[in-house]
Amino acid sequence: MWCHCRMVYLPMSYLYGKRFVGPITPTVLALRKELFTVPYHEIDWNEARNLCAKEDLYYPHPLIQDVLWATLDKVVEPLLMHWPGKKLREKALRNAIKHIHYEDENTRYLCIGPVNKVLNMLCCWVEDPNSEAFKLHIPRINDYLWIAEDGMKVQGYNGSQLWDTAFAVQAIISTNLVEEYGATLKKAHKYIKDSQVLEDCPGNLDFWYRHISKGAWPFSTADHGWPISDCTSEGLKASLLLSKLSSAIVGEPIETKRLYDSVNVIFSLQNADGGFATYELMRSYPWLEVLNPAETFGDIVIDYPCVECTSASIQALTSFKKLYPGHWQEDVDHCIKRAVKFIEKIQELDGSWYGSWGVCFTYGTWFGVKGLVAAGMNYSNSSSIRKACEFLLSKQRPSGGWGESYLSCQKKVYSNLEGDRSHVVNTAWAMLALIDAGQVRINCCCSTLKVTLSLEREFSINSCDY
Repeated sequence: MWCHCRMVYLPMSYLYGKRFVGPITPTVLALRKELFTVPYHEIDWNEARNLCAKEDLYYPHPLIQDVLWATLDKVVEPLLMHWPGKKLREKALRNAIKHIHYEDENTRYLCIGPVNKVLNMLCCWVEDPNSEAFKLHIPRINDYLWIAEDGMKVQGYNGSQLWDTAFAVQAIISTNLVEEYGATLKKAHKYIKDSQVLEDCPGNLDFWYRHISKGAWPFSTADHGWPISDCTSEGLKASLLLSKLSSAIVGEPIETKRLYDSVNVIFSLQNADGGFATYELMRSYPWLEVLNPAETFGDIVIDYPCVECTSASIQALTSFKKLYPGHWQEDVDHCIKRAVKFIEKIQELDGSWYGSWGVCFTYGTWFGVKGLVAAGMNYSNSSSIRKACEFLLSKQRPSGGWGESYLSCQKKVYSNLEGDRSHVVNTAWAMLALIDAGQVRINCCCSTLKVTLSLEREFSINSCDY
């Protein structure tokens, strides 16, 4: 199961198994009145189990879930409330809380995300409201809070610090303005070095269902610590670029052994089909989606390989190979070759790639092209790249830019922005892909550059809105 699902269902199972009910305070009563459309005591929970608002129903659950959940509630649950089932549940609860504490301790009480952060904290309070574990949770709440124009909110992660820093470093270095931004690069270099995970999680990783993490980079901070394939790749790419610059400007380079550890993590995350998922290997089968109860999300039960993570891994390994040509050369070449085959295999018939982590076909196609180009392909020698360029050009708006709606992610069909508008981000991704590919329609790039500059001025004034 994908770690984000696993880490949310874990504390949910503990709270359910404990049959925990908190004190019914005036605040709880007020929330019940606010959240539900009928009086709380009149709710038919058996009926409510399978209800979902049509606005949220992105992934309707299959009939087998109705049968399964009803059976668990009516047949299995009564058995677990009495001996010997009760003993089995108590043992399972002890094991569950061990895994909860393991997650807390290895993320310095941040947890992988805000949902299991709140649930894990509640589990610690249920276990012992005076425990050290519960107290250590409290100060890390602030990592998720931020003040927006309409009040306080909880963000979906504790930040994107490493991800943003790695890309910012690559962008600055690509401008040849290293000396002008030397102080910025030096601070960023220190952050990248400080953010690398230096040790695996303790104990038997198989028992705790964890992947190796020594040498990886997380999405956000070292405290968070969960290893991610593309974050590791971007951290490695940035570190390699910085290592080629004067230490007087950007600081001392990262130790070579730590680069080797990073490459080792990338190797370890390649799946049998050659692709890379996010945090872990694809440990199970897609048919498990029939058990996905999260009707607002689809394809979340396992960690699926995607074009972005696979492309980033290729780019990182080719960058590493250039600076360390004699280190693990056969393994590096073999890994890249398998990853390229995966990217080519999952390309859509129209030449695009579906982007899992951005909007959407423009984003995925940019990564697809970059990965193939990093492996030595170009517009002239790769039919996949030619098809990708034709796809992008077919979506160019009359203004010269590109504008893709978030609806592409939901419908899995390319959708233009309302009003046929161009958007600076989509335009930049498409333009980067065409340039990297060596696509030679100069007039296209000239018109696109003009619209990008125009959109950039607009973007600096107005908020980003898909």
